[in-house]
Amino acid sequence: MTQTSDAPAAVQPPPQAGRRRVHRAWFVAAVTFVTIIGAAAFRSVPGLLIDPLHDEFEWSRGTIAAAVSVNLALYGLTAPFAAALMDRFGIRRVVAVALTVIALGSGLTVWMTAAWQLMLCWGLLVGLGSGSMALAFAATVTNRWFTERRGLVSGILTAASASGQLIFLPLLSWIVERHEWRPAAVTVALAALAVVPFVWLLLHDHPADVGQKPYGAVDFVPKPAPVRGAARRTVSVLLSAARTGPFWLLAGTFAICGASTNGLIQTHFVPAAHDHGMPITAAASLLAVIGVFDVVGTVASGWFTDRFDARRLLAVYYALRGVSLLFLPLLLAPTVHPPMIFFIVFYGLDWVATVPPTLALCREQYGDDSAIVFGWVLASHQVGAALVAFLGGVARDVFGSYDVVWYASGALCAAAALMALVIRRRGVGVTTVD
Repeated sequence: MTQTSDAPAAVQPPPQAGRRRVHRAWFVAAVTFVTIIGAAAFRSVPGLLIDPLHDEFEWSRGTIAAAVSVNLALYGLTAPFAAALMDRFGIRRVVAVALTVIALGSGLTVWMTAAWQLMLCWGLLVGLGSGSMALAFAATVTNRWFTERRGLVSGILTAASASGQLIFLPLLSWIVERHEWRPAAVTVALAALAVVPFVWLLLHDHPADVGQKPYGAVDFVPKPAPVRGAARRTVSVLLSAARTGPFWLLAGTFAICGASTNGLIQTHFVPAAHDHGMPITAAASLLAVIGVFDVVGTVASGWFTDRFDARRLLAVYYALRGVSLLFLPLLLAPTVHPPMIFFIVFYGLDWVATVPPTLALCREQYGDDSAIVFGWVLASHQVGAALVAFLGGVARDVFGSYDVVWYASGALCAAAALMALVIRRRGVGVTTVD
């Protein structure tokens, strides 16, 4: 393939003598890691705000949860287009703008007086900003800057989200408990803004921008021209995949995955535990521990996926998750006791264990288009999360407790287990649904 001579970044620099230096790719990965940790701050807040906002403004929990659901839905629906935005405008610009939008949305909540303002700030602005920094961010950085160690780097960047949750959940819950919710919102805004200078100065879009090869590459890789029409391809792949049965089964199971994790536990576990007399800080710390074990669970699930039928793995994961949710109402108490710790550890191991087998099934069914198809399946994950985040708040208003939510989610997980087994194993080719 020929390259035009007017692209200065395409000229390979001469080899440098002297002692070996750390490759620039690792600095880019480090900035990405810190950025994702900062992003975990605004993912940690929604569940901590439900009770304080209800107490101060007397808004129903359903109203507050509606803003959270808009946030989650936009996170998912923006994600499939995030890679296209980065190909068109560059990683640095997209991430810097996204962080600024998040800081604006979180900071403006300090002055809100009406529920529609919460919907605008936390739902629309933070949702769009966080969606622009979804999985596509880590995947794009890994693919551009690394030829070797891609698995290691992607695993580390995935762990960054859990690490950020571990850091920010106890901190933000302590702030909410001691100083009310506004300082917590300001903390999120400052965390997002603090990362922007590092992104702008250190997060180069491509190795060619600094005259280097990707880490592990033998040949110099010229910087590609901005990609036009990527968003159109994203939509066309969706329209094609939507004509096949496996897509709807994968999207349905992953929607239930999002409903039973981000929409249910991440949003409603803290207020539910607080309903039973558990301090907010203790409940948030338990939620943070889930972030530790989900790293272990994801790595183990990837190992299992290489060796076992992905459909059966999904069925086992969803079935066990559903059973655990049926027991949760019996475990909630004012203090933390061993059965609750067991639930937290188990749920952490199962939290994102569904990702490797789901991604494997997307590759099996859709071949070269699997990454885009998975982006849309991820969107269904967030739509499911958004729906249950809203309905969970409504159920709490109507029934006075979350018990019916736990039981209903357990039943949904049982349905997801059956749906996973229905997916037929096949090669890349798929038949369309008439």
